[in-house]
Amino acid sequence: MFSFLLILPLIGSVKSEAYPKRLEPDEENKLLELMAKGDKDARAKLIEHNLRLVAHIAKKYDNTQEDKDDILSIGIIGLIKGIDTYKLESHSKLSTYCSRCIENEILMTLRSNKNKKNYVYLFESVGEDKEGNPIELIDLIKDNQDDILDTMEHNYKISELRKALSILSSRELEIIELRYGLNGKKAMTQKEIAKDMAISRSYVSRIEKRALMRLYLHLIEK
Repeated sequence: MFSFLLILPLIGSVKSEAYPKRLEPDEENKLLELMAKGDKDARAKLIEHNLRLVAHIAKKYDNTQEDKDDILSIGIIGLIKGIDTYKLESHSKLSTYCSRCIENEILMTLRSNKNKKNYVYLFESVGEDKEGNPIELIDLIKDNQDDILDTMEHNYKISELRKALSILSSRELEIIELRYGLNGKKAMTQKEIAKDMAISRSYVSRIEKRALMRLYLHLIEK
């Protein structure tokens, strides 16, 4: 199962068009061979270098009522599935195969959402209180006791994230900690981090994106 929070860095890359240029055929084949041997860095590069496919296909759905970020996240899931299931011995190009996977993932989700239009959602607004604040259905039926399962899941995710941070290099870890205020550090902007570390803001941005990608790939493998 893919988490929206884990895909968020990739969505940002697509929206800002901050993705690498297209790979040359020889380089792409080499990365595919490495990925087939379990190389996670090769897999990450293949995903990054094909994000433009998601951007291109997602534009076809700009006129739908679906949220743009939702379409991008669905497309990215399709891309990842395409990268993971592509066979070197197939006669189709990787980009062609992944494009079909992206398109299929979006279409299947849109059809599924269409079939759920008559469902009752717990977070649907059912009115307003005396102060004009919206009242949701779940507010009328939820238990006053804390949800123990939610608390356990939250704590588990925090524990897994802390373990995942150990895969980062010291420079990557330092920048992620400063950027997101982890381990007791104050959250800072890329510009502030660059000034504090005497490096360029663009260099901070590159390290941050690389670190987030590594964390993302590590976590979805679990």
